Amino acid sequence: MAISLKDQLLKAGLADAKRGRQADHAKRQAAKGRTEGESAAELAQRTRAEQAEKDREANRQLLLAQEQKAVAAQIRQLVEVHRLPRGGDIAWQFTDGKKIKKLWVSEPQQYQLSHGQVAVVRHGEGYELVPTVVAEKIRQRDESVIVLLNSRCVEDKVEDDPYADYPIPDDLMW
Repeated sequence: MAISLKDQLLKAGLADAKRGRQADHAKRQAAKGRTEGESAAELAQRTRAEQAEKDREANRQLLLAQEQKAVAAQIRQLVEVHRLPRGGDIAWQFTDGKKIKKLWVSEPQQYQLSHGQVAVVRHGEGYELVPTVVAEKIRQRDESVIVLLNSRCVEDKVEDDPYADYPIPDDLMW
């Protein structure tokens, strides 16, 4: 077996046993992550500070997750309480992202949808109709749940409009 450098220096008389122990101690401390000038109290304080920072971050993440769950529960409750009964013979088509979806609605619901009195919201795996007031409350909590909300705009009449005498009928289907 090969003799270590420390043993060789001790045998040659270039180092004494005390210096060898000090070198071994410094090597063990470096392996533990301590620096030569750092005491055990400083190391403990630094470790506590790092742990406290990790705990604060974990607590912040937990609070954020709880807040998101609470918002989702509020939205779910708003939709379930205020959803309008569906069912009709008119297919109302709308886009959700890049997909075209279809809801079967009645004639009054079609009018309300086109005039911004009713909105389409995502609920679970499907879609529901809710009044615009409820849709605005949902929008304050999470914008992504609202799928279709037409604005209630009053048409401004342009004085030079050549088609002003020909209003577009409300029941026009494209």
